[in-house]
Amino acid sequence: MATVRLPDDPSFEQLRKRAKQLRDQARDGAPDALRLVGAHHPGGPHAPSLAGAQLVVARHYGFASWAALKRHVQTIQRHRRVPDQIDAASTVADEFLLLACLRYGDDDAPSRWQRAAELLAAHPEITRTSVHAAAAVADLDALGALLAGDPAAAGADGGPFGWEPILYLCYARHDPGISEDTTCRAAALLLSHGADPNAGYLWHGLTSPFTALTGALGGGEGDQPAHPHAVALARVLLAAGADPNDAQALYNRQFGTDDSHLALLLEHGLGRGDGGPWRARLGAAMPSPAELIADQLWWAVAHDMVARVRLLAEYGADIHGPFSVSDDRPARKGVTPIQLAASCGCQSVVEYLVAQGVPRPVREGVDGLIAAVLAGDRGTVDRLRQHVVDARRQRPGLIVWAAARRAWHAVPLLVELGFDVNARGRGDVPHDQEWQTALHEAASRDELDGARLLIDLGADPNIRDARFDATPLDWAEHFHHTTMAEFLRPLGDRNSE
Repeated sequence: MATVRLPDDPSFEQLRKRAKQLRDQARDGAPDALRLVGAHHPGGPHAPSLAGAQLVVARHYGFASWAALKRHVQTIQRHRRVPDQIDAASTVADEFLLLACLRYGDDDAPSRWQRAAELLAAHPEITRTSVHAAAAVADLDALGALLAGDPAAAGADGGPFGWEPILYLCYARHDPGISEDTTCRAAALLLSHGADPNAGYLWHGLTSPFTALTGALGGGEGDQPAHPHAVALARVLLAAGADPNDAQALYNRQFGTDDSHLALLLEHGLGRGDGGPWRARLGAAMPSPAELIADQLWWAVAHDMVARVRLLAEYGADIHGPFSVSDDRPARKGVTPIQLAASCGCQSVVEYLVAQGVPRPVREGVDGLIAAVLAGDRGTVDRLRQHVVDARRQRPGLIVWAAARRAWHAVPLLVELGFDVNARGRGDVPHDQEWQTALHEAASRDELDGARLLIDLGADPNIRDARFDATPLDWAEHFHHTTMAEFLRPLGDRNSE
């Protein structure tokens, strides 16, 4: 029986209970329990002692021993923080910090940062007594005085989130008027007094550290802004030893088209080395440097980001061979970059790869049919029509991906081939998990012509997505797309079922 990934934010107490349950179930002769014991215990399938059951649980999650699993969980708990769940502060300084910094919750917004600025204006004295507030404000005089009195304060956890001072500096967003020079000098002052350039925390116990570098570079699913002096601040951290193999920073910034962060990290060694202190702490729970490069290449190829593919290739990313066969994520296992690009309708990347000597993929079978549809190649579609039934079975939500790719030319052809215009799928990755419809995608991206096309093809304006139970109109209103909302509003009743 293969190992499985340890659940996010693990509880050691729950793992202890699981081991006891496994022991008891095996004693009772439960077949599943005995199979699990047989797969991971040197004694084969039998009723183990509690220690034996603990060993089985540890090995089931990929750890050599119960002690190793315990150390891993304790490491996660030591660095776990939940900044988005903290809403009360005991001091004015902490209240300022709570408002001033990115928390990666639903309320990261300019209104919070404006309130922080107003609070600071009313209480400028807070930087003279709180090293964490002085760091967030980049108050050089206050920082200098506080660190002179207590140099160890540069690395002390504190403030409302239990962070080190340099994290407050990197995550602060309350004052874009602080100069680049002042920001960088404040970071350098902290680092010269022993601040850790790899300081970070585990958001809700997830094993992708939110480091100082992550905070400086910003981004994320909520499109959080980068620090006003992101690149300069990141350079200071990297020069002081911050590891460029920063998985969370890469993830947060992968959604946009700006590659300045990636160029900077590649310049400083992204893709090389051992992964730094966080990978030393968390082991295989974090991707290796090589896996990070492969992840970035996969995302860039699947989203037709030809400039990013070119940048990664210039730094040695493999654009010829298949993605790792040990990686079983959808649309990745054993697939080459050009196969992925073709199956995602990413013609710019296909042409770039061909220009680099990668053979152009032959359009055959289901993958060939999908590539032809997304490319608008009707001749090949007609030639491969015998694969339509299999294509509909394998990619039932393909029309959602086409809408997300703005491949509107493909949408009528997909409907003609029998794909459901109201099918649910994902628009962020080529995977048919049932999330939202093509009309939801059009509404969220303010693609009015696309929405009209979908309605003409029979899209249901009242259909609700599977995650938020919202209609396309709800999505348009959420993203403040006024014209789209005005188009959708008279088409249906939001109360209909």
